[in-house]
Order: sequence, then C-alpha cells, then structure tokens
Amino acid sequence: MKPLRQLRLGVNIDHVATVRNARGGDNPDPLRAALLAEASGADGITAHLREDRRHIRDVDMEALAAGIGIPLNFECAATDEMQAIALRLRPHAVCLVPEKREERTTEGGLDVAGDDNRLTEYVAKLREAGIRVSMFIGHDAEQIKASARIGAAVVELHTGHYADLFAAGEMQAAETELRALAKGATLAHSLGLEVHAGHGLTFENVGGVAAIPELVELNIGHFLMGEAIFIGLGPAIEEMRRRMDSAREGLA
Repeated sequence: MKPLRQLRLGVNIDHVATVRNARGGDNPDPLRAALLAEASGADGITAHLREDRRHIRDVDMEALAAGIGIPLNFECAATDEMQAIALRLRPHAVCLVPEKREERTTEGGLDVAGDDNRLTEYVAKLREAGIRVSMFIGHDAEQIKASARIGAAVVELHTGHYADLFAAGEMQAAETELRALAKGATLAHSLGLEVHAGHGLTFENVGGVAAIPELVELNIGHFLMGEAIFIGLGPAIEEMRRRMDSAREGLA
C-alpha cells in the first residue's frame, strides 16, 4: 500500500562527475546517470556547480537542463557568476548553498540572516525569471525566518549533523537533533515555505527524517552513487524510495 503524502526523491548526480574527472574523458556520463535515475523513479535531479568545477562542469549543467524530463535543481553559491548561469539555463529550481574551496562537501547551512539584504535582491532576480529558490540551511529559527523574509520558496534543512551522530552510534544525540529538525520543519511550514531535507542520508538513517510530516522532498546523492557500485543505481533508488515510503505510512 502506498503511504499517504509520498515524499519526492531528488537524486544528486555530482559524484558521477567526480569519478569521471578522476581520470578525464567522458565516462561515466552524469547525464546518463540522471536519465537512469529518472527511469528508476526519481522525482528530480540535483547537481552542484561549484566555483572550482571540481565535479559538475558547465557543459554538464547544459546537458542536464536540455536532456532530462524531470525538474533540475541547480545547487550553487550565491555569486554573480552562478546567477548569470542560472538565468541562462532556467532550471526548475536554484538551491543556494554555502561554499568553501577547502571543504570536501557542504559542511553546514547558509547564513541567510547575516546576508539578508544582498540575498533579497539576489533571490528576486531568480524569482522574476520563474525559478524557484531554495535556501540550504540549518534548523535554526532565525535562518528559517530570514529565508521566508527574503522571498525564498523553499528551505532545505541540512541533515548532516544528524547523519554523523547516527553513524557514530550516538543515538540519544541523534534523536535530539532529529527533534530539532522536526521543529524547524514545523516552523518553516508555518511560514509558508516548502520544506526539503538532505545531506548524509542513507538506507539506515533516512526513516527518521522521512517521517517528519512537513517534509515534501529529500535530496540524496553520495550514498546512492556509492550503493550503485554494488547493486546498481536503479535498485539503489528503488530501495531508498521503499524506505522513504515505509517511514511515511500512517501520516495523515
């Protein structure tokens, strides 16, 4: 039986490009992975065009924008360069994320409250072009309120700290973090924001996050690409979907 209020699953294909770039050439192709994800039931594709182009490149974003039949979520830093690319490609959504060249992956949420004047104008230009704007933030109430204030349509709550605690076996602390994420989701929903979540989610830890009623979408990438090595990308997506759906059963 299908659960009520089924969550959307966005699949991040960044690390297909990471593998390609390790050797150079054209393989594996991120667009091919995105099309396979689409055929396997993904509701959207996420790709992060970093300033240093360490994985996804401009040509990949162009191919994804032209080649997939499901929404493209363009993750990027809030820079003039990235805004210009987004305005040219017109993806379904832009998710603004913090970015440091020395980090391996996105380490935390964006400080919206500390940069709200600039971000208000930045977001407005994207909205005028018909692009939905999401802010990748922590569950702090001030960041959520600031995201609503600047005109974002969506917040994506950073689940990395929860995932780290879960992986370390610190289950009491993980439950505390999960409750904080749920509280943040409730606040965001009350402010009219659509609520997404992502970062570090796996088969084992996704259930607690997926059960938060206000969430409508999870974005998952690195784990799925890792599992694809062992069981294939299609089966990995299907299993993640099954676990997400199972966690939603019984929600009104």
